[in-house]
Amino acid sequence: MRSIDRVFEQSSRSLAQRTSRRSVLAALGRVLTGAALLPLLPIDRSSRAAASEAAASALDNPQSCEYWKYCAIDGFLCSCCGGSSHSCPPGTAPSPITWIGTCHNPADARDYIVSYNDCCGKTSCGNCECNRNEHEKPMYRLSRNNDVNWCMANADSNYHCSVSVILGVAEP
Repeated sequence: MRSIDRVFEQSSRSLAQRTSRRSVLAALGRVLTGAALLPLLPIDRSSRAAASEAAASALDNPQSCEYWKYCAIDGFLCSCCGGSSHSCPPGTAPSPITWIGTCHNPADARDYIVSYNDCCGKTSCGNCECNRNEHEKPMYRLSRNNDVNWCMANADSNYHCSVSVILGVAEP
């Protein structure tokens, strides 16, 4: 251990003989000034802006799974199958039983109660499959679970696609 102590003592004495307190403070000042000026350098942030624009457009696109009203949807989007985000395509009928979710609309910063209806009567659409399970409850709360074939109440129980209908504003 004495040899390690001796090496450190000699190196620190040598450094002290070659430098002064003022030179150490001057070097420390240069480093701190450079570090403070580093964030002011020009940086290309256009890719970040393009990514945020793409994410914002997906939140407003009914044919995107990221559309804000689809926070608890499970199935094919009717907006890609000949219908819209809130109406079934021709030749199908909405199921009378539904599941519900509460989705946050970033455009107005409000929460909405959304009903999800399966459209029944044709074979599965197969386009724009979307499975988002935000705030999904276990199977013992069927009205809050999206893993059930809700077309079982229709005369033709074939599942085609799913729509989202706003029921109202969620009050805190």
